[in-house]
Amino acid sequence: MKIICIGRNYVKHIEELQNERPEEPVVFLKPDSAILLKQHPFVIPEFSNDVHHEVEILVKINKVGKYIESKFAHNYYDEIGLGIDFTARDLQAKLKEKGLPWEKAKAFDGSAVIGDFYPKNDYDSLENMEFKLVKNGEIVQLGNTSHMLWKIDELIAHISQFFTLKKGDIIFTGTPEGVSAVKPNDILEGFIEDKKSFRIQVK
Repeated sequence: MKIICIGRNYVKHIEELQNERPEEPVVFLKPDSAILLKQHPFVIPEFSNDVHHEVEILVKINKVGKYIESKFAHNYYDEIGLGIDFTARDLQAKLKEKGLPWEKAKAFDGSAVIGDFYPKNDYDSLENMEFKLVKNGEIVQLGNTSHMLWKIDELIAHISQFFTLKKGDIIFTGTPEGVSAVKPNDILEGFIEDKKSFRIQVK
């Protein structure tokens, strides 16, 4: 399986990081070694002093697809989840400054939190779905899929032009504003509407 991530899909997050608004989805990958194992804490890596949380809606692909049209994309997933794309922001800034790839800042071991998945039919509309990240009991990121520049089906169509999607692949669909650094002993909890998808501790 592969993890396909989308950057800069929420305008206010683009603005908070002072990035340029893209003309098409920004796509990058994480290896399967980036997945944070269940019941394991997230350990801040020694190469960064500024690791940020980025909570994101996840989509799990249920069958093989290539060159998928947006109008058919809904047939390629049954479940919606929530996760965190941990980002070593200080390292990312150095890499971006030199025009280098982001992988060391985005795809390191444990950088992908994958929470519980739920049937997409549990939700009235995937295009108007609220989600949030709670840190130490306080809401730090509050997003709604209605604010996505590219909706889930549009992302699947775009990604499938370049990568064959396979059963079990997971798409991280982008993060809303409110990203910030994590510290040891932080407790992070993610919710889609009123359903808790994950709870992790930072070390």
